[in-house]
Amino acid sequence: MAYLGGVSALLLALVLTGVLAMQAWRLADNRAMEQAWAWLQSQAPATVETFDPAMVEDLPDAARRYFLYTIAPGTPLHVVSEIHMTGEIGLGSKEDPGYRPMRARQILAPPHGFIWQLERAGSGLMQMSGSDGMAEGRSWTRFWLNGTLPVARAGGDGNHLRASFGRAVAEAAFWAPAALLPQHGVRWQETGVRWEETGEPNLARAIITHGTLEQAIEIAVAENGQPRWVQFQRWSDANPEKEWRLQPFGGYLDDFQDFEGFTLPTKVEAGNHFGTEAYFPFFRVRVEEVRFSGA
Repeated sequence: MAYLGGVSALLLALVLTGVLAMQAWRLADNRAMEQAWAWLQSQAPATVETFDPAMVEDLPDAARRYFLYTIAPGTPLHVVSEIHMTGEIGLGSKEDPGYRPMRARQILAPPHGFIWQLERAGSGLMQMSGSDGMAEGRSWTRFWLNGTLPVARAGGDGNHLRASFGRAVAEAAFWAPAALLPQHGVRWQETGVRWEETGEPNLARAIITHGTLEQAIEIAVAENGQPRWVQFQRWSDANPEKEWRLQPFGGYLDDFQDFEGFTLPTKVEAGNHFGTEAYFPFFRVRVEEVRFSGA
């Protein structure tokens, strides 16, 4: 009996050691995320210009209308946004989406990076939390089940960084349009895609570079300048072969509201294989608040 009691005590000690190790790992994740969040906040310039329509008068027509819709004259041109959102995240497939209610906050500092912090998704023992992000030339995916078990960890390589950069600059078109102004080195191109005859939006195309990274995005722009959707070729392994390659990603934008002079979407859905039959909008959110960081 004494032997059995000793074995039980040893097993209990091993379990407690494992739990403590997981908690230390989770705390280290949280510290790393908060440090990266502060670094992204620090990318906001100490002083900002205000928007003058003359800044975009030489851009292609669709791009010019996009800026005139999303930024009111005289608006301070903040380039770092902090967004609070609720909604659903699909943890399954197109055939079986497995949507779970979620709450998240995000910092967006294009082209330097972003952090999407999932505060919670799901409920009970199946509740998930963690973060997806890019900062200081590194990127990561770190999600936990019930705060104790790591269920998704990726990053630390060039493929993941390239994919993360695509998200950072594409979401600039959603929630940080000032970061896409030509004064930041963004190149806007005439696409020649026009659908005035049908009343559909036409297409604005931007190319954003940051060090060795480069990403083109396309924005469908309505006649009044409102962006309807954003699409781009994203470097991704979200395919049956789990092979890194370029594939379409994008999202639809709706329910625009004013945030300190910026007219931004508060309803967004996005997913892989945008514009194809395989499109799966795993990300469906409602924005509750957008704030702008200053140095």
